[in-house]
Amino acid sequence: MERSPNFILVIFGASGDLTKRKLMPALYALYKQNLLSERFAILGTSRSALSDEAFRERIIEGIKIYGDKNAEEHMLHSFSKNVYYLPFDAAKNLDYPKLKARLSKIDDELKIEGNYIYYLSTSPNLFPIITESLGIEGLNKEGNGSGWKRIVIEKPFGHDLESAKELNETLLKIFEESQVYRIDHYLGKETVQNILAFRFSNGIFEPLWNRNYVHHVEVTAAEQIGVEERGEYYDQYGALRDMVQNHLLNIVGIVAMEPPSFFDATAVRNETVKVFQSFRPIKPEETEKYVVRGQYTDSTIHGEKISGYRNERNVSQDSRTETFAALKSYIDNWRWGGVPFYIRTGKRLPTRVSEVVIHFKKTPHHLFTQNNLCDVRRNQLIIRIQPDEGILLKFGMKMPGAGFEIKDVNMDFHYSELSDAYIPEAYERLLLDCMLGDATLYARTDAVESCWRYLDPILKAWKERQDIKIYGYPAGTWGPKEAHELFDNRDEDWRYPCKNLSTDGEYCEL
Repeated sequence: MERSPNFILVIFGASGDLTKRKLMPALYALYKQNLLSERFAILGTSRSALSDEAFRERIIEGIKIYGDKNAEEHMLHSFSKNVYYLPFDAAKNLDYPKLKARLSKIDDELKIEGNYIYYLSTSPNLFPIITESLGIEGLNKEGNGSGWKRIVIEKPFGHDLESAKELNETLLKIFEESQVYRIDHYLGKETVQNILAFRFSNGIFEPLWNRNYVHHVEVTAAEQIGVEERGEYYDQYGALRDMVQNHLLNIVGIVAMEPPSFFDATAVRNETVKVFQSFRPIKPEETEKYVVRGQYTDSTIHGEKISGYRNERNVSQDSRTETFAALKSYIDNWRWGGVPFYIRTGKRLPTRVSEVVIHFKKTPHHLFTQNNLCDVRRNQLIIRIQPDEGILLKFGMKMPGAGFEIKDVNMDFHYSELSDAYIPEAYERLLLDCMLGDATLYARTDAVESCWRYLDPILKAWKERQDIKIYGYPAGTWGPKEAHELFDNRDEDWRYPCKNLSTDGEYCEL
């Protein structure tokens, strides 16, 4: 991979969990691989009163816990010398001249030449004031020897279509679109990127990747955990906003897109936006036909009593926030017309797994179903995003012996088999891309707004119509049984995956 240019990365909200668990371990990993320039700096800011040394010690401790557990002390201390800290209140305009002065000082000492990245790891309500204050201090300006400036925004990108538009308007008053990097860590996963390589570098799959051969597509992101300490945030957002609007629709965009003319940010993102703009709108009165929502309830798993969602800390006792959402979506274009895309996510499900399943159409003949020899199933192509990352192809083979009894068999590939290959964490890839100015895996304004435009009618229907049910499901199960009713054919059902890619069987984690 290409090495970064000189830069200063400013992290707003640097005392938070994201910095400790994800950002600093990712930056250290890049440093260890010699992918960071010899001249770089990381400036953490937050309201906590810390010195540079105290912040460095905290960072080293976090890397040992959440990153490289076998990190060498001399390498950690060498990395930490590039880390600085500024006590700073992002909500106070008067603090921004202090930030500008500190940046200027570090820049002069290290000769960074004005290349700055601003990473907003804060509450979303601070995004507008941070952006506007950076603009007031001229910290957004590029050109005339002032270097490049980029701003990285963590999700959520708004609460609905209206708030997303307001956020985008605020950002684009101060920064150009080319300077704005909306980060979605799912797109940084090696297995998500590999969908593009798998499709467009293999002549045997792309010709089948359309409505003529594909019966339906599943996209699943299941979590075994509950809301944990995020009850206050989660109760305002729910599964549709937290997972579907960004992570899962972005994956659908990659699965369904047309081949780009070039592999660059503009060409790739143009094609995914076309997918989002082609989603068939779901009218408010059709919500129950195409969307099922659920909420986990009390349960006992392996002898442990699990509290229901409404009993979680900082969650309303009469909450109607969904912890499970399943959708049947259609992409009305020439490639995918009439092919349903089933999207599912939820908390307190049997296992943690994210995957895409391409269900191909059955053979048009009944050659092997005569005389009840067998029930020939659809071929499936499973692209596992996490865990046990890999690809699995399911197809029929004749059982040994007399007759023609057909059995499903697996042909699989696991990333773990590439023992000599290093698989970077999502934030490693995305941070380096930002430093290099490659926005291919970042969300663009029109993409964000198109996804909200698709989901907004559903959210409004849930808010305005109390007759739309929210179904309970016991923690540790695959969500409400009503999610099965989204399938047109009652013989069809979701795939019930295990944490191991090649293992099949319903509820196998229980």
